[in-house]
Order: sequence, then structure tokens, then C-alpha cells
Amino acid sequence: MTKDELFERITSILKDNFEIEPSRITLDARLGEDLDIDSIDAVDLIVQLKPLLGGRLQPDAFKSVRTVQDVVDVLHGLLRETH
Repeated sequence: MTKDELFERITSILKDNFEIEPSRITLDARLGEDLDIDSIDAVDLIVQLKPLLGGRLQPDAFKSVRTVQDVVDVLHGLLRETH
């Protein structure tokens, strides 16, 4: 899966599950400050992303995530490790 495809998937999850307007979701959007994703929402987001990795998703991998780009980069790296 490419980074663009991951971004589209993340945008879809944020729109569908957190009712965030797609126009607000950019690669440099900060999860907390720009998209109002709090720690509980972040856990929900990780749960939604788990199927992309076949269930092998460690929350620790997301400790340094601050922006949508960070999420894309972490997922892309994890996908490359599993394939």
C-alpha cells in the first residue's frame, strides 16, 4: 500500500468515525490541535487501523505521532516490516 493510499484510508476513517470534514485533513494537520483527536480518540484510531496490518499493531509505535503525516509514515514503515 502506498503512502497516498494510506492517507486516503486514514482520511476515510477520520471522516467516518470522528466526523471530521475531509477538507481539514491534510498531511500536516496536527491530530490534537487541528483535528481535536484526544487520547481516547487516538486509541480508537489505532483500533481502526489494525486491520491494515493484519492485527499486528503496537500502540507504542504511535507514541511520537503528532500529525497525519506521522501516522502515514508509521503505518508505511510497519507495512514494509510485515511484507
